[in-house]
Amino acid sequence: MTSSEEQRGSTGATCGSTCGCAAAPTGTARGEHAAPARHATRCSHFEIPGMDCPSEERLIRMQLADCASHFDFDLPARRLALWHSGPAEAVLDRLAPLGFGARLLASEAVGAAPTAGAAAQHAEGRTLVWLLAINALMFLVEGLAGWWAESSGLLADGLDMFADAAVYGAALWAVGRGVGAQFGAARLAGWLQALLAAGLFVQVAWRAVHGAEPLGAAMMAVSVVALAANLACLLLIGRHRHGGAHMRASYIFSANDVLANLGVIIAGALVLWTGSQWPDIVIGTVIGVVVLLGALKILRLQPG
Repeated sequence: MTSSEEQRGSTGATCGSTCGCAAAPTGTARGEHAAPARHATRCSHFEIPGMDCPSEERLIRMQLADCASHFDFDLPARRLALWHSGPAEAVLDRLAPLGFGARLLASEAVGAAPTAGAAAQHAEGRTLVWLLAINALMFLVEGLAGWWAESSGLLADGLDMFADAAVYGAALWAVGRGVGAQFGAARLAGWLQALLAAGLFVQVAWRAVHGAEPLGAAMMAVSVVALAANLACLLLIGRHRHGGAHMRASYIFSANDVLANLGVIIAGALVLWTGSQWPDIVIGTVIGVVVLLGALKILRLQPG
């Protein structure tokens, strides 16, 4: 056992198999297999403070794909229960480069990982297709609207949509392929995301120097549509997780994408109120930095 008995006792339950280790809080996500043929020797629980959206969950899956046989995510509580081979400390070392602040809570030897049905895996695949489609569509909508409305904020928010679409797309493309193909797809998405972020910064700098007249009303209207799209994605994922409406609400309002949408809406209102382009410049820069940091996290992924 690698953690104290006090840490185990704080959860007040055990995970849903024979491992006997501490359970994640009520509302734990549906467990999903990474590779059913891999034999799990340990069940470990991690606290991951920096994990708060589905795309970050995907990054963790890719990073641990070759050592884990079963994942059980609880995004609202920032917890992961993992059935894996090898020592828990090695898994923690694999999580460290992602920069999510992972911490090992408990770990215990097990006989086997829980099983996941083919129907559940098929449902997850359909959900990924919808997530990819919604995010890709909103990337195009916000990109075109940002160009038309001369809004750096909309362009940056569209880039944030692309970042999520890239992660979901890489996950879908890698289904049935090896770990190497999965990491190759992820790194390609990361480089493209970084290049687009660099282009955004060039555009923001040009508008800051030469001036622009962003349309505040258009910023607000398009961002409301993007907000609805993000909420739809999060609710769609919530249908595949245990727990009631209270868990889904906690999950939805913890997502950075929703905060980015709200930021652009507020910036649009400030543009209308002040007649200045600077609220748009500021929010575009902030979201661009967040997207670039996300790209760097993807590029830090290492197989094996």
